[in-house]
Amino acid sequence: MKINVVRTDAAPAAALLLTVPLTEGDAALSGSAASLDETLGGQVQALRARGDFKGKENETLLLFPSGAGGPERVLLVGLGKVDTVTPERLRRAAGSAAKQATRSRLASASFLLPAGLPVSAEEAGRAVAEGLVLGAYTFTEHKSRADDAPAPVELAECTVLVDLEDVEGVAEGARIGGVLARADALARSLGNQPGNVATPAYLAAAASKVAEEGGMTATILDRAALVAEGMHALLAVSAGSDQEPRLIVLEHRGGAEGEKPLVLVGKGLTFDAGGISIKPAAGMEDMKFDMCGGAAVIAAMQAIAELKVPTNVVGIVPSSENLLGASAMKPGDVLPTHLGKTVEVVNTDAEGRLILADALSYARRFAPAAVVDCATLTGACVVALGHQASAVMGSDDALVEELRAAGDRVGQRCWPLPMYDEYREQIRSDYADVKNSGGRPAGTMTAGWFLREFAADFPWAHLDIAGTAYGDGKLPYQAKGSTGVPTRLLVEWVRGRAGA
Repeated sequence: MKINVVRTDAAPAAALLLTVPLTEGDAALSGSAASLDETLGGQVQALRARGDFKGKENETLLLFPSGAGGPERVLLVGLGKVDTVTPERLRRAAGSAAKQATRSRLASASFLLPAGLPVSAEEAGRAVAEGLVLGAYTFTEHKSRADDAPAPVELAECTVLVDLEDVEGVAEGARIGGVLARADALARSLGNQPGNVATPAYLAAAASKVAEEGGMTATILDRAALVAEGMHALLAVSAGSDQEPRLIVLEHRGGAEGEKPLVLVGKGLTFDAGGISIKPAAGMEDMKFDMCGGAAVIAAMQAIAELKVPTNVVGIVPSSENLLGASAMKPGDVLPTHLGKTVEVVNTDAEGRLILADALSYARRFAPAAVVDCATLTGACVVALGHQASAVMGSDDALVEELRAAGDRVGQRCWPLPMYDEYREQIRSDYADVKNSGGRPAGTMTAGWFLREFAADFPWAHLDIAGTAYGDGKLPYQAKGSTGVPTRLLVEWVRGRAGA
């Protein structure tokens, strides 16, 4: 999508759809919104006076002006009370605009960015661009179209009409937001692919393409290379599948030579049937989303390269399937790992932490400044936090707080969970160094402790995205399926560390 940012001091020019965000309250319209209302004969102010449109958060009202020379459609979108407006509310308003344009089969639309909001110009531009691009996202790759069906219309161009003085700031924010939204869309599309398409080899090919286009180095370890590397936990998880596992490594060298990199690790389980500890049939089709952490890391690396973030960053994605087969790992098996620790498998459906364990151990060779992993790891996380926030925990409190704050800024929230030493006791094994599940109580924290066993050599944090990586698309800039979480959070954290 092409996003134009232009200043407007007069009534907006003709547009197929003009979206006008309005705050809640009795304040008179100002700026271009007031000029537009004059063109509409005072219709907007009359609607507000009657209470037909109050400006409440996420409230929308579509108008069809009858006069000539103005927009063909006007979409009013509520932001809530002016002192509570955030970038996230602007992102949602822009998402509503894109959704309406898509429903109306429009190739172009306009969005009025008003003055007087408690949001900086760059924040506003970024949020609006993200909302527009993500709100227009659809995934129809595998749908056929009848011969007599109308051709799809893509929302290809949006113009942001700016009442602010700092048009350059809005434009720079929109540039960054466009990059981040395209990355989010890539993560969504990778996550939405079915398991018979998005195999580990497919994911590796997609990552290699991202690396080539972004000037990054890609290293792909196949089964033979994984055997030579000693990544026995990853190999054990994949043993029940005919699809070979992969370890995907992308390197962005934006910092000084020898500077310790930031490392992002994402779980790339392209389909999870649970193995011998098989999952219930109901809803198992959603287990194609078990690679959303890996998809987010690949997408974040795309954005990091495109934005030329001035620091060194490594993305690592262990990828496999977890199926049932003659060679599949069994409950009671004891596995060696890349780190050298042994793991007793008490539940083959606790497999994500096994492939992440080898990946976290592999990350040591980069002498990282910090490591963040993300994974659809535990159903317990959904019970604890629902679908509104990811869980975050780690060995470094400052790092955990950085991630929490970054999530708040980009609308991909996460909330800290404790890592008390007592939780470690639940994964103590009688037969190995550690077991891969501590049972139902505190399942998210004991899974975090398992990962911590393999991340002792560097500052580390873990994002459990089981409740946020996919869903019904309830936010205006989301669609049913993969959400792209935590792509923008990861990029925001890396940019913050780099001072970008």
